[in-house]
Parts: sequence; structure tokens; C-alpha cells
Amino acid sequence: MELNSVKETEVLIVGAGPCGLALACDLARRGVRALVVEQAPTLFPGSRGKGIQPRTREVLDDLGVGDAVREYGGPAPVGMVWQDGRRQQEYDMFRRAAPTESEPYGEPWLMPQWRTQEILLARLRELGGDVVFSTALTGLDQDADGVTAQLATGPVQASFLVAADGGRSTVRRALGIAMAGEEVDPAPMLVADVRVAEDALDRLNWHATRWEEGFLTLCPLPGTADFQLAAQFREGEPDTSPEGVRALIAARTHLSAGDVTEVRWSSDFRPRAALADRFREGRVFLAGDAAHVHSPAGGQGLNTSVQDAYNLGWKLGLVLRHGAPVALLDSYEQERRPVAADMLGLSTRIHRGEQERGAAAQQLGLGYREGPLSVGRAGALRSGDRAPDGPTTGGRRLFDVFRGPHFTLLAVGTDTALPAFDGEQLRVHRTDACAAYGKGLFLVRPDGYIGWAGEDASGLARYLAPLGVPEVTRC
Repeated sequence: MELNSVKETEVLIVGAGPCGLALACDLARRGVRALVVEQAPTLFPGSRGKGIQPRTREVLDDLGVGDAVREYGGPAPVGMVWQDGRRQQEYDMFRRAAPTESEPYGEPWLMPQWRTQEILLARLRELGGDVVFSTALTGLDQDADGVTAQLATGPVQASFLVAADGGRSTVRRALGIAMAGEEVDPAPMLVADVRVAEDALDRLNWHATRWEEGFLTLCPLPGTADFQLAAQFREGEPDTSPEGVRALIAARTHLSAGDVTEVRWSSDFRPRAALADRFREGRVFLAGDAAHVHSPAGGQGLNTSVQDAYNLGWKLGLVLRHGAPVALLDSYEQERRPVAADMLGLSTRIHRGEQERGAAAQQLGLGYREGPLSVGRAGALRSGDRAPDGPTTGGRRLFDVFRGPHFTLLAVGTDTALPAFDGEQLRVHRTDACAAYGKGLFLVRPDGYIGWAGEDASGLARYLAPLGVPEVTRC
């Protein structure tokens, strides 16, 4: 896609990583005009963020790519420890649980980051959007009415701008927003995508070795012929050249350099944790790695980033399409920054061996109980909680009912009278019983969290009116 005559848009998204693409998909299905620009000439080519947590799978399913994620990804293999060229023992670094009625995804799902981005870009194009590649942002100005971004191809005006341009975010630096953090580990790391001769290493395990120089792992990537290599360097600096990667594998494993048939991508980094001082400056928002940078341990970075997009998308849609006040957008930072801080702490503890990759890493327990949009409680749940899945009438699942850009008013085990609302924005669903909910009324937000809950409908219309969902007068 080329800019050509494109001079205006409602939302300018800087960066075509998983966060920027997920946000673009969410806005597109709401009828919001979004322009995605990416400095690089293509999508990111590596596997780096390969772990999809259960909560993120729910998000991706709602965005319409659940089948593709299921087809091209797979469960994480059990680890295998090697020493002196011999297998020692299996180990499992993840919590694995069978799917339940309320939690349909019980374990992390592996899929290389490049594949996640390809899937999201294909979905964006289905929805009528696209990405403008080889287009850097060089500056920006804003006032009360919008943002003017200076791009390499010329100026673009937008109502809002979202920085999804990574840990070295150009937008964040232009705004002068500081990022406080710490070095998680002084040892640099190398990550690469490699191919190995079929008879040299099986794809049934996540292979790991430990040396005085640092650990090395080779993880088979589902849906590909590749392994992701991750290696720590307690001394010296990583050599990311194909020859350097081959030599590293030969030095720390039983494989020879010749067993590595291809080095497809490589990069080095130092694990660190950092959090932006704020996620919003006027009409500009920080999301994903532009707002928080994680250690890769525990697989939280990509997942937290996609969920930033999922939180922000519906709020921008309400402001731009349904007359909600701009002040609604304050809730993005109020809800997401505490979550990002918690996930940064979790990633750091996992990296340092202070905490296992347990239930917290799956992000199913995250919520917004203390957030500004959470009001009331009913049955087994409080507002701000994730809305569980479950069976409902007609053989459907609740997630099928929730899927889409609308609110859902779920009435469980009650026939209480309900006010009428715009059916495009809010759909009502009644079900006899659902153990995960108990009895009551539950307003499920477009991002799958309970915004309001009560035993009857008193207060519901008052909650929805500022969100641009007015009660419809009955004739």
C-alpha cells in the first residue's frame, strides 16, 4: 500500500508489530479509519515473541483469527536437558491444564512472531485495511483537535495517534516520556531462527544445555521447519553472523556446525524491564513495547502488547463513532499501566528463577476491579473480572455470543425486566444457568471484561450513557 493521496485518517498507528496490527484489526471492524505505517520494508522476520498465552488466544479468537492460530501454532514441547551430548531428563517449564467450560485454552501456544503478524495482516486486509511500509515518522505536533504527523512521505493528520513502534519508540522519545526500569540480567543474549538436519535433532522436545558460558536452548517452532535458538553469554558479545551462530551451536551442543543447514534470522539483546512514566500525552497513546519492555522469560511481552491494543480499540471506537467523551480514553492508562507493571515484575522474577511459569503467566486472572469503568457485583463475579466462557442456550458458547465489537448484557438465571438499548452496540442474551457466573446481570465489555454487574437493571442505563450507548425509549 502507498500513501499517495492519503492525508487524513482517524487513527494513525505507528508500527506494524502484533500490537499495531491487532489494534488496526479491532478499529477496522468498528468502521474506524486507521492508517498503519511501518518504518521497515516488511513485517518483522523473526520468531522472537513466540508464546501465545491463553488469554491472548481468547483475544485473537474474538478478532477473527482463532482458526488460523490453531492451524499454524501448537503446544509447547516438553523440555529435554542435555549434558555432554547425552539426554539427561525431561522437564516442563509451563503450567498445563485441560480446557474447561470457563477457560477453553489451558496452556501456552507456540507460534513464531512473524506468523502471528502475517495472520493479523491478512485479517486486516480482509477488513479493508493495510500497512504502509518503508514509512518512518520523523516528527509530530498536536493540539486539542488532533495530531499532525510528519512522515517520510509527507504530513498526515489524525484525530489520534498510537505509538506501537517498539522499545526504542520514536514517538515516545519525541514526546519526551521517560521510561524507568532495570537491567534484568547483565549477560547479553542471542536469539535466532535456524534449520537443522532432520537426522541430527528431533522436534519432539525443547532442547536445553547449560555451560559455564551460559545456557542454550533450541525450540522447534510449530508450523515451520525452524528451531528458535536462545543463548546466554556470561562473557563476551554474541556473534549474530551465520558463521557465529553455527559455531555457537557446535560449541555448546552435540551438533556440528554443518548440522545447521540454514540461519534464517538472528539478533542480540540484553534482558531488561522498563515502564513508561505515562501511556498518554494528549491525543497520543503508547502501546506495546513502546510503553513497557519485558524480559522474554515467561512470554509476557507480546501478550501484554496485544491486550493493550484490545483495551484501547473499543474505547477509540466509542469516542470516534458513538459520541462517547474523549475523557473515556483516560481509562486506557488507568487500566493498562498497572497490569503492565505487574507483568514486568512477573517476567523479571521468572527470568531470575524466583517464580515458576504458573497460572499468573497465562493472564486469565488479570482484570480491572479497581479501574474507573468497573461498577457493581453479582453472583460469583465482580465488575472488572474477565468474563468466563461457558455453555448457553442453543448449543452455543458464551464466547460465540460475545464475539464482535459490541457490548453484551448477559442475564443469567433471571427474568428481570431490562431497558432497551441500541442493538448494534449492545446485545442482550439470556441463559438459564452458568456456574461461572451465578445469578444476576453482567454487562460484558467489548474486550471481554465485566464492566457493570447487578441483581437488577437499576443503574445500568446510567452506566452506559457516558459510553455512547443510550437507552432507547419504548413506544
